[in-house]
Parts: sequence; C-alpha cells; structure tokens
Amino acid sequence: MKVVVWSKYNCTSCDQAKLLLGQREIAFEERKIGDGYTKEELLEEIPTARSVPQIIIDGKIIGGVSELKEFLK
Repeated sequence: MKVVVWSKYNCTSCDQAKLLLGQREIAFEERKIGDGYTKEELLEEIPTARSVPQIIIDGKIIGGVSELKEFLK
C-alpha cells in the first residue's frame, strides 16, 4: 500500500492522520507544505484540495482525517 499524506506545520488534523496511520503501522510518505513542498504542488496533484491533510492511498484520493477513519474501518 502506498500512502501519501499532504500536511503543513501546526495542523492538528494532520497530526491525527499521521498518528492513526502510525498506530496501524501503515508506512506513509509525508509531503509537508513549507518543508520542501508548496501549496501549488498540492493543487497540481489534488486540484480540489481546500485544506490539509489530504491523504492519497494507492493513487486514490481519500480526503482528510475523517475520510481516513472511514477508509480504515
């Protein structure tokens, strides 16, 4: 499973998503805006993104932390 988490600094929801994945021992690549990545790069990959986190699993856009919780059920 290939998981990408788009996040930014000081984002509680981002931290929740990463914690959830960590608890399930699911490896993920973090793309942090302001740390090597830009908002423009996020919007290139996910044009509909209006917030972070944005989570992509195996190429499919899952959405934010609440959608991740649903996906992992």
